[in-house]
Amino acid sequence: MRRPLSQRKCKHCQTFFAPDPRSAKRQRYCSKAACRQASKAASQHRWLQKPGNRDYFTGPTHVERVRQWRRAHPGYWRPQARGPHALQEDLTPQETQKQPLDDGLTPHALQDVFFMQPAVVVGLIAHLTGLTLQDDIATTARRLQQLGRDILCGSPHHQGGIQDGQTPHFTGQTPTCPPAVQLGGSAPGP
Repeated sequence: MRRPLSQRKCKHCQTFFAPDPRSAKRQRYCSKAACRQASKAASQHRWLQKPGNRDYFTGPTHVERVRQWRRAHPGYWRPQARGPHALQEDLTPQETQKQPLDDGLTPHALQDVFFMQPAVVVGLIAHLTGLTLQDDIATTARRLQQLGRDILCGSPHHQGGIQDGQTPHFTGQTPTCPPAVQLGGSAPGP
């Protein structure tokens, strides 16, 4: 039976960690990104300190080795010289198809009208009317928008004279019996 791994102190950040069971005898750094980077730097430093590795990348022998490899792999570093990508085929451009718009669509899509309104206005409509569905709020927003147009620009149904406070687009379309709204204070008791 294996005994449980003990905690070990990281050589970089000095915090205790549980080493991986597969490399518990050799692991000296924890799994944090900075500690893994320090581990890699220490490993490279140890490798370069060995006498046989000090001149590994320099000298005429290694220069010739690189030249032979480059001759065997011409244009390796040039992207245009490489062959086609194995996992992706070239795409041929296709003509765009024009589809006719359906005339049966509503003039304003629900999401367009609903999300163009500031959140405060949507919340105010929901609070005052007691509506919580997007369809209902969007319908109410459209009616309020039309009411505002009628007031500011003059309703097309009223020709000349002083306009009264009633508007044909809004009357009779409000939800029946909206809940009572109480602002500030506690709810009324029985």
